[in-house]
Amino acid sequence: MTTKRLLDLALVLPGLALLAPVMLLIALCVRLALGPGVLFRQKRPGLNGKPFTILKFRTMLNGAGTDAERLTPFGRFLRSTSLDELPELLNVLMGDMSLVGPRPLLMQYLPRYTPEQARRHEALPGLTGWAQVNGRNAITWEERFKLDVWYVDNQSLRLDLRILALTIGAVLSRRGISSEGQATMGEFLGSGPEHESARPGD
Repeated sequence: MTTKRLLDLALVLPGLALLAPVMLLIALCVRLALGPGVLFRQKRPGLNGKPFTILKFRTMLNGAGTDAERLTPFGRFLRSTSLDELPELLNVLMGDMSLVGPRPLLMQYLPRYTPEQARRHEALPGLTGWAQVNGRNAITWEERFKLDVWYVDNQSLRLDLRILALTIGAVLSRRGISSEGQATMGEFLGSGPEHESARPGD
């Protein structure tokens, strides 16, 4: 077992025990505010692009409509406080994710990455990462991927602890929650002059 995995378990196991009442309360509020289906489940690429199912609290109403139309004030609150991401602690416990690493994005983005950008999958995806404490959703896709690859090349226990500490400040300040003009996220269309690169999100 690696030092990184030991750190994940050392923080996640007591964290889940402490946060269990909070997560149960959020689950009840989601059920009452948004209807059936407390958890949002979606396939995301993990280590080496291998798919896994990410878990989050739902933040949108079911049904048709744009993200902006389906995102309720309650859902926006969950996102702005990052409370919607608490179920991802279970992904860390199962070993699909780490506390720190490049954020897992969408499966359909895999063929759109350049070879250099695809290197972000050489590390386990994380709840938080170097890009999240350096702009989060307020930076371009290209900037974000450069930060992700930098993390892959420079990851260490010391860096992970630094990112975790910086994440606390970022969450409390709610910096970079959404990109300009977006309710949630703009789609990554690819890199290069033939593509317009939207701004990212989780």
